[in-house]
Parts: sequence; structure tokens; C-alpha cells
Amino acid sequence: MGETLRLRVNNEIPAYRPGLVSALDVGTSKVVCVIGRAEQGTLKVLGSALREAGGLKAGTVTSLDMAEDSIRDCVAAAENMADARIQNVLISVNCGQPVSVTSRAVASLDGALVSDAHLRALLADGRAKCRLEGYEVIQSAPTTYVVDEARGVRDPSGMFCQKIGVAMHAVAVRPSPLANLKLAVERCHLNVVGSMFAAYASGLATLSEDEKQIGATVIDMGGGVTSIAVFLEGHLVHADVVPMGGFAVTSDIAAMLAAPLSAAEGAKTLYGAAMGDMVAGADVIPIAQMGEEGDENALRVPRSMVIRIIQARLEEIFTEVQKRLQASGFDTVAGRRAVLTGGACQLAGMRELAGRVLNKQVRIGRPQAFPGLAAASAGPDYATAIGLMMAGATMPPELINPDLAMVPGTKGKSWFSRLTGRWLE
Repeated sequence: MGETLRLRVNNEIPAYRPGLVSALDVGTSKVVCVIGRAEQGTLKVLGSALREAGGLKAGTVTSLDMAEDSIRDCVAAAENMADARIQNVLISVNCGQPVSVTSRAVASLDGALVSDAHLRALLADGRAKCRLEGYEVIQSAPTTYVVDEARGVRDPSGMFCQKIGVAMHAVAVRPSPLANLKLAVERCHLNVVGSMFAAYASGLATLSEDEKQIGATVIDMGGGVTSIAVFLEGHLVHADVVPMGGFAVTSDIAAMLAAPLSAAEGAKTLYGAAMGDMVAGADVIPIAQMGEEGDENALRVPRSMVIRIIQARLEEIFTEVQKRLQASGFDTVAGRRAVLTGGACQLAGMRELAGRVLNKQVRIGRPQAFPGLAAASAGPDYATAIGLMMAGATMPPELINPDLAMVPGTKGKSWFSRLTGRWLE
């Protein structure tokens, strides 16, 4: 358990900024907290915890007190395992109807050498144009640079050029749900130092470098929402959310069979599957009834009936995902690879059903393995939290907290290095 992991990306060891990294994934059905320690080229998980969420619906806070209790309990458990106390956390966001925002910025250099100052001004102009009325940007990043006529430049620093341009992609959400989510976290005496679209964080943890480069669609199936992140040429190029998730499946079972929600969730977990044609036989299962006690009052139904209810709702969710991808234009542009992750994707037959509806090659995405991460914490339901931890240890802070893009009193310092000290304790 004391070993460390050295990761290579494109044959390069990533530069982790030394210090504690704390990630908090607050969802409709669960709260996950992961605490890691980053060193140069190494990242180790010190503690992790998963607790049932309360006071949230579709990623939006509906009860501050219940949400606070869930977050506090989860963070305390992770702190006890890590034997450390945290103050700063990076949070995932699914609330506030996340949407993609794009912009372009151009600057004339008249043959000058591209410097940090030029990039600072260019990126600031690009971020200023990433605006959507009634929305707040939670993350932004350049997707590609254009140097004179050369497109697809990854890093123009140190090049001579007449004109330089940048394409930016940002994720924006409604401000009120985001403010309520941050308030619930801050009431636990935690400081939110950055936020990230949940499906993007899941993609960081589950996608291979080839998938990010050639194109892949991450479908993060949570309890209340199913979020979509499209990666292409190594960058996030599209974000969207379908307001249905695993809880909709549970609610359908409860409504159709007059069962309590807890019994419906148990039936889904123990006996459920995503496709009826994968189950043979005529198994009969007991379903507790609302207002009834005792096994003798339970309703006996064919297992195939429960699976048909599950399949109908999942087909609706994947059909809506496909419609949104087609409307965005990224259904075919980003290739035929889809990666399912999140706690609601773990039913048997899920990848086969998704592949049939989406017409894509589908796999279940599990996060990268890190030293200190228990085997029970290495499933798809931990993908977002692991991705947040990886982002907090490697990414420039301004990519995941646009408020840090312009820090006063830093004239003359590198736009990258001046932010590093503000991120980790």
C-alpha cells in the first residue's frame, strides 16, 4: 500500500504539483470524497468514502440541511481513513442545466515571438467571449490554436507568427443551483476552489489517450441525471445533460408494482438487467408492497416483468442521449466509441443495450487504479471523484476555476506558474 504509481501520458510522466488533493462528487444518490497526495510524477490515494446522498434531486440541492449532513458524513469518513484534515475541495457539477459554450479569439503579432504575455491576452479574450446570458462558466479551456495558416497547433509558445488564434470551449450552468451546491459544501467548513462538469471528470479517469484523441463519448449515468461529455483531439468539445438517471428506473418499478422505493431499488439491484432477452427461465421474485409487512404479503412477479420495466426506461434514456448527440453534430464526428460510467451503468446487459440504441461500440468505464484505492472503490461510481483528483493534481487552476484567470498583482509572472501556488495547500 505504500507504493506509488507513475503514470505515463504520450510517454511523458505528468507533472503533479506536490500536496494534498481533495475531490468531492455530490450526486443525487451518493456523495463520494477522495483525498490524495500528489508528488512529482506520483499520485497516491490516502482516503476515500461513499455515502448515501440526501437533499438533492437531479444534482440540485432541495434541502440544505440534508445535503450538508450527507457531505459532512462522507468527508469525515474520508478524512479518518486518510488521517488528514482538508479545507479545499474540487467539486463536480451536474446541476443548473450544463451547456457548451464556444468562442474564438485572434491577435496580430506581426512576426513576433509568441510569449506568455501574448498567450495571457489571447486566452483572456477567448474567455471573455465564452458568455451565455443567464449562465455562469464553471470551466474553460483552449481546444486548438491557429498560427498563421497552420491549424491544430497544440502549443504555440516560442513560435514566430504574424497572427495567432485560439478556439475555446467552456461549460456553463445556471448560477442559482451552483450557488446552492457550493453553499451546502461551504456549510461543512470547506472551501470550494474549483468546479468541473461531472462527465468530463469521469472521462479524465476512464478514457485512454487514444480515445480522447480519436474521439469518444462519455455517458455518466447518475441517480438523477445522465451527463454527456464528447472528447475529440484530446479535448472536451461538447457537454450536455439528460434529466433522467437510475432513480427514474427505480421510480418506474415502484409505480408499476406498487412497491416502496427501497424495495424497488433492491429488486433492481438484485434481480435487474438492462435487456430481457439476456435472462432465460421463468424466475419469480418477491416484491414488498406499500403499507404491507411480512413476506406473506409480498407480490410475486416474474423477473422478466421487472427487467422489461427497466429496459423500457433505459431505452428512453439512451434514445434521448442519441437525439442530443445528433442535434449537436457530434454523433458521428467523435467516432463510434462510447464509454458508460457512473453508478447506474452497472446492470447486466447495459453495454449491449447502449450499443444497440446508440449504434456505437460501448464499454464500461472504470477509473484508473491508484495506490491506496481499495478494490471496492475502483468501480464506475468512483470515476468522477477520481477524475476530479487527477485534475486537481495536474491541471492549471484557471482551467477549472475561471475566476482565477485574472489574478491581480501578478504582472511579470508566468501565467501558468503564478496560479500553481494558489491551488494546493
